[in-house]
Amino acid sequence: MNRSGFLDCRLTEGEIMKTKTGLNRREFLAGASALLLASELPGQESKSPPTAPDSAKLAIEGGEKAVKKSAIKPVRWGEPEHAQFTEMLKQDSLLYWKAPQTTLLIKRFQEHYPFKHVMTCSSGTAALHIAVAAAGIAPGDEVITSPLTDIGTVIGILFQQAVPVFADLEPHTYHLSARTAEPLITPKTKAIIAVHLGGNPSELDGLKALADKHKIVLIEDCAQAWGALYQGKPIGTIGHIACFSLQTSKHITCGDGGIVASNDERFGPLLQRFGDKGGDRSIPRFLAERLGTNYRMSEPQASFAAAQMNRLEDIAAKRSHLGILLTAELAGLPGVSTPNVPDKNRCTYWHYMLRLWPDKLRCTREQFVKAAVAEGAPLSNGYIPVLLHQLPMFQQHAFFSGRWPVKEMGLTTMDYSKVKLAEAEAILKTCCITPIHEGMDEEYIRSLAKGIRKVAEHYAT
Repeated sequence: MNRSGFLDCRLTEGEIMKTKTGLNRREFLAGASALLLASELPGQESKSPPTAPDSAKLAIEGGEKAVKKSAIKPVRWGEPEHAQFTEMLKQDSLLYWKAPQTTLLIKRFQEHYPFKHVMTCSSGTAALHIAVAAAGIAPGDEVITSPLTDIGTVIGILFQQAVPVFADLEPHTYHLSARTAEPLITPKTKAIIAVHLGGNPSELDGLKALADKHKIVLIEDCAQAWGALYQGKPIGTIGHIACFSLQTSKHITCGDGGIVASNDERFGPLLQRFGDKGGDRSIPRFLAERLGTNYRMSEPQASFAAAQMNRLEDIAAKRSHLGILLTAELAGLPGVSTPNVPDKNRCTYWHYMLRLWPDKLRCTREQFVKAAVAEGAPLSNGYIPVLLHQLPMFQQHAFFSGRWPVKEMGLTTMDYSKVKLAEAEAILKTCCITPIHEGMDEEYIRSLAKGIRKVAEHYAT
């Protein structure tokens, strides 16, 4: 009791500790010291927060790679090509005209592409030049096309002394469209060349309607789009003239070669003439009617390409399937957008191009690609070094020994140094490319997506 007669409820510090823990102060301190000492002994479990597992840590920082197996290289040729080549060696002549291999190649091509007029030629670039010449493109005429393409798309335009006019592109298809092309049409515009970049069909209905409205020619550059379909129709069959490449990197090949084709009676009969020195070989002792080049394909090339043509549908279907799978696996990924392919179209993925969005990532494109490659995902920066109009010869208007005759003669006022294409420039600065081919399987594509997803999620803002 205290002086007031009440029970003294005050407890000592040791008694309070004893009440809360069941230990007195001395016992508690002794136990705590022992625990602290035990935590510092080797082999004991750390009480610090757990670290991220190696599977979540970037490979570039020492983590586990996401893509553990490389894709198997496809077998691109073999016995069928050998057998067809052997048949060709039995011939007395290797000239293309009415010859067995060229005839077979055209027949097999027409099984995929129902064209009445078909001319085999030496390259996809040659096919495009033939198309431009057959379309009647003359000095000073303008041809609207994409700036994000191989230089082969515009070489024929320049050699016809015409003027390439570059349109801006749509952000998720990487194509020009009727929306971007129509403001560029002038009385000098004679054609549009739609480039089916990476095997993805361009917006052909809008472009064809635009071409018909202005009475100009629509040429399809199908070099990278073998087997692609636009709303269920074979690519190339919507425009007036179609151009294909058989260069070694394309879906099917003969090393280097091309095909140009048309169902339009205004242009179709001219394809052979412009690919074979300007004359009609169906006429005995034919004379050169027009200034044409020698872009003929030889029988050895045709025999190889004819055998390859039987592989086309399997290759196209496999690439399309894998591309669709990769897009699905990358859906919703922060800072990354995948190519837009409408449901009714078939893209055959000569390559797979995605875009990075810098405002949603804590890294540069170069850092992203480097990290992805470390994961085993074969990404590469960009596509071509610069857009076509940014090439030095365009900036300096120096196409023919440092000169541009049509500009000197006042047939054009084009100044490529003043061309600004905001979206096309943004696409080239933010795009990444990874290959897709028929040697890959679903397991590899899923692991590829896993590698890209791992990097994107790591760098997401």
